[in-house]
Amino acid sequence: MPTAPAAFLRFLALLIFAALPVAAQAQSCDGALLPPGPDGRVAGHFPYGDAPPGDIVPAPAGFGLKPYCRVHRAMLGDLQRLLDAAKADPSVGGALRGLSCHREVARQRNVFCRDRSVSAAERAISVAPAGHSEHATGYAIDFAVRPAKGCPDAEACMAASPAARWLIANARRFGFEMSFPAGNKQRVKWEPWHWRWVGTSPSEPGAAQARAIFAKARAQFPADPGIRDPLRVVVTSQPPVPVVPVAAPPAPMKKRGGRR
Repeated sequence: MPTAPAAFLRFLALLIFAALPVAAQAQSCDGALLPPGPDGRVAGHFPYGDAPPGDIVPAPAGFGLKPYCRVHRAMLGDLQRLLDAAKADPSVGGALRGLSCHREVARQRNVFCRDRSVSAAERAISVAPAGHSEHATGYAIDFAVRPAKGCPDAEACMAASPAARWLIANARRFGFEMSFPAGNKQRVKWEPWHWRWVGTSPSEPGAAQARAIFAKARAQFPADPGIRDPLRVVVTSQPPVPVVPVAAPPAPMKKRGGRR
């Protein structure tokens, strides 16, 4: 017969086991998401944890459409340079603003669960489940254009705007790449407004960490436009040139005189 402590522990384990389906349902709102695949993806999205709070800082003044727009400190300089360049270029046709910046995991859960009129699998095409959003890293930004000129935020019509065309042509110069291009095989909606920062080169301060976080996504589903580092071939030593010995030509044979 089990002792009282053992019986209590068994009862507690049963309670935890019974609560697991409820917890899983709370994570996906309606419990309809498939479990993670071999690479950790859920409904096409890679797992990303919250950035350390000390690494998240306010975005440049006036950039966010909402007052709580914050970004990873490592990308702040490049973001400011991108905004300055866009502001100085009359072809942009407006101002680039921050529609959505850093979103911690808890807030992402609210965003993902906001629309219950469609299934979780359908929502995941355009909104990452909690714990699987690039926004949690602080390196991702959803851009908007003001004035919007009839195109709602976070819609494909943005791709035809002069501002989006400017981003496609110039964002790479400031370390940004489009995470979810048209026709991507990640099963994520084409998002011409969503750009992640990975730095202009691996040696840029903070870029190595950003690239490590997005390593799987960049390897399996390359961004387009994406940042491609030039291939460098480093020769540490020159191998010796093989010397092939040349055989001496055979001596000419003397002709023997015959009898006449």
